[in-house]
Amino acid sequence: MKRHYYISDNINEFEQVEQQLKDRGITTAHIHVLSLDDTKIANHPQFNDVEAVLRTDVVHSAKIGAVIGVIASTLTMYLVAFMGWAEQFTWAPFIFLAIVVFGLFTWEFGFIGIQRKNNRFARFEVLLNAGNHILFIDIEPDNEALLSQVMGNHPKLIDAGDGPSVPRWFTLMQNKFKLFVKSVP
Repeated sequence: MKRHYYISDNINEFEQVEQQLKDRGITTAHIHVLSLDDTKIANHPQFNDVEAVLRTDVVHSAKIGAVIGVIASTLTMYLVAFMGWAEQFTWAPFIFLAIVVFGLFTWEFGFIGIQRKNNRFARFEVLLNAGNHILFIDIEPDNEALLSQVMGNHPKLIDAGDGPSVPRWFTLMQNKFKLFVKSVP
């Protein structure tokens, strides 16, 4: 999948685009609106807005922390083996230490990331601060022509490029969760 970004100061135009895409089979899990004006988003309940935690870089930073944590934990275990401490005591406390080191790095990097803007949305920060809104659509390659057709009807929207999308399984899970919530009384 590929993510396409569009910019506008008119959120009502996004509503029209979303409806046209839904009419053609694109689910709401594929369509998101990013705005600093939460009140306007709340006035359009059909929008799939970006959750506050996903506006931060917590997920990306925690992944980096997890990789560094695995490296640090591995080095810890090599140091223990090299120094012969495991034969002197047992492996149990050092395995626990490696788990703690991994968790500490993951948590600390996630904590740092929650204080920063999401790296995927950083390029839009000036536009968002100026009162614009960002529509982004995750689209399958076979639906690119459909998206182009719909966006051709909205010349006021500014094409802001594309980028990597969420994995397909994530969007499928969102769709299934929404169906589940609708079916439960």
